[in-house]
Parts: sequence; C-alpha cells; structure tokens
Amino acid sequence: MKTAISLPDTVYFEAEETARTLGVPRSTLYVNALVEYLQKNNRKNITKKLNEVYTDDYYKEFEPIENAGLESLRELTKNDTW
Repeated sequence: MKTAISLPDTVYFEAEETARTLGVPRSTLYVNALVEYLQKNNRKNITKKLNEVYTDDYYKEFEPIENAGLESLRELTKNDTW
C-alpha cells in the first residue's frame, strides 16, 4: 500500500543516507523502522515484558519479608483468648 507522509528535512536526509549506507530502498528502511517502533510500543508486548519481569520467582524473593509480619503477629497473639 502506498502512503504519503511529511518529514522534517533533517529526518529525510538522514534516512536517505542511512538507506544508501545499508544498501536498501528507502521504503524498506521506513517499513523496518515502523515495524520496530510498533513492536516496541505495542501494549501487548509491554504487558508480556512486564509479566516476564514479575514472575512467581520475583515474588518468592520477598516471601520471607512478606510473611515476617504475619509470623510476628501469630507469635504475639498465640496466647490471646478471643
């Protein structure tokens, strides 16, 4: 599909030079750049990356700290009668 876009002169000339250096047509350079941008900024990809970071292994590291308050509370109230 063909489309027309407006670019600042500096971006256009840098893209021309980059395409020439890489030995690819200008349209290929633009397609590759757009695909990369879309992949980086796709919400699904961002969610996937966040899910990878915050796996169960991540939380297991903090489990002793998380349970410390609960264990202390249990110890403090073990002889209480309700």
